[in-house]
Amino acid sequence: MNILIKNGTLITASDTFEADILIEGETIAQIGRDLQHPNAEVIDAAGKLIMPGGIDPHVHLDLPMFGTVSSDDHYTGHKAAAFGGTTTVMDFVVLENEGFDHSVDLWMKKAEKAAIDYSFHMNLTNFNDKIAKEIPSLMKMGIQTLKVFTAYNGRLRIDDGSIFKALRVAKENGMLMMAHCENGDVIEALIPEALAAGHTTPEWHAYTRPAWGAVEATLRMAAMAEQADSPVYIVHMNAGGEVDMLKYARENGVKVMGETCPQYLFFTIDHLYRPDGAKWICSPPMRTDRDNVRLWEGLSGGVLQTVGTDHCPFYFDGTSPIVYEGSEIAIPGKELGRDDFTKIPNGLPGIQDRMPIMWTYGVRAGYITPNQFVAYNCTNPAKIFGLYPRKGALIPGADADIVIWDPEKQVKYGVAHSHQRTDYNLYEGWELAGYPEKVFLRGKLIVDGKEWKGKRGDGQFLKRGEGEIL
Repeated sequence: MNILIKNGTLITASDTFEADILIEGETIAQIGRDLQHPNAEVIDAAGKLIMPGGIDPHVHLDLPMFGTVSSDDHYTGHKAAAFGGTTTVMDFVVLENEGFDHSVDLWMKKAEKAAIDYSFHMNLTNFNDKIAKEIPSLMKMGIQTLKVFTAYNGRLRIDDGSIFKALRVAKENGMLMMAHCENGDVIEALIPEALAAGHTTPEWHAYTRPAWGAVEATLRMAAMAEQADSPVYIVHMNAGGEVDMLKYARENGVKVMGETCPQYLFFTIDHLYRPDGAKWICSPPMRTDRDNVRLWEGLSGGVLQTVGTDHCPFYFDGTSPIVYEGSEIAIPGKELGRDDFTKIPNGLPGIQDRMPIMWTYGVRAGYITPNQFVAYNCTNPAKIFGLYPRKGALIPGADADIVIWDPEKQVKYGVAHSHQRTDYNLYEGWELAGYPEKVFLRGKLIVDGKEWKGKRGDGQFLKRGEGEIL
């Protein structure tokens, strides 16, 4: 099917201009003024903005944790993403004892219901000579990213020497290392002290994961990357000092890139003191107003490279079912840690919220430009993770992942408006100005206003090659 989108204003990572877009099949065929096509369906986008579909580089779908599982799977999460203007997401494969092939197969099975395009990162939570030799096999599977942790001792963390060796393996194979940066040793010392003192409420999740641990771990990770001559991508940067460390490392030639998430721009530890404070429990935790400001400065000044979500939702009250597409669903959630913050499943919803929230409170508020909005949410993730120019671009030959954005649409946001399979929304009652009107996945209209036109199985797995260092 051919579609001609006329009279819109195109926004890319570098330019803003008026043009028409011709879609033929799954790709963009032409971009120009006054385009015509005898057999195309014409969509008048006058007064609307045209952007590439969003790419969320950091989500966790159907993820087991603390005896439960994140409440969005690879259909419900993808559907929610699409309603927020995102057409590609990247999930993390849990490394099982049986090895990479088995682990990837498990996640491929989970993703058979995918509603938008997707790719995977591999969690590197164990390391030895055998694993080092097997890492290059991931590239043959189309997975070019490894993720390591400097926290979660005895569970997810590998030691610094192993991280350094893995960085070298990544360098040799054109792969990119991603890093969750906190100080696991400090955390493991503080948690039992807090519990012994009777501190079990949600704010203690933040107090036992100090910001300085994230700051020093970010610089430590950058230092190891420089010594290994291998690039590194720091996920979910949450502390202002991390922006300072990123800026320092980059100014000194280190190939390090940084991602932040909307929750770290708007919320603070004060939210954890609320009666429903468990809703804001994630790792790393919320910080302070001062950290919020410095992270915004990191985006405004181009120190940071991407905005992801770390979408990993859980019900606030999993004892009460919610209705999703006509069926009642109940999954244990944050009530599991009602009397002990260490048992609260770590994670938040956000996959649909990212682009609408960042438009109103980022672009319209003057923190970032429309072009930066597209860079952080669409183009930069495509470049870093080996999908550009197929994804994240409005150019002939690219996949027709396109969002028609109504910059004047007024939305009172919240759980009733969201398609995330959760019983709460972090942005409940927030007033939005600007929202996706139509969303296309490879030329197929999957979101039309409030109507869902996508379906299970629409999404394709994206094999990725070597990405760019931005």
